[in-house]
Amino acid sequence: MNKIRKGDEVIVMAGKDKGKRGVVTLRADGERLVVEGINLAKKHVKPNPMKGEQGGIVDKTMPIHQSNVAIYNKATGKADRVGIKILDGGARVRVFKSSGEPIRAA
Repeated sequence: MNKIRKGDEVIVMAGKDKGKRGVVTLRADGERLVVEGINLAKKHVKPNPMKGEQGGIVDKTMPIHQSNVAIYNKATGKADRVGIKILDGGARVRVFKSSGEPIRAA
């Protein structure tokens, strides 16, 4: 079970975007995430007249390692760690380590 999933609001703990918040838009692979507005890179694009696309320099969101982000707890306004709690029926639920409250998917 991945502790950080698509749709979670995360805060960057390390790197050039430290302190910024964003929503996970994609899990690139087992350990990398694409977070909206984080880790932007300049990409040079050629124009494509067949699709009506204009060329130039665009910002592209690049993946960031999941160890550099932490889930954002809205109740405390800080980063938090994620734990797994097993309910009576055998269902596994993600919870905030600091408060034990379940994490609601966005």
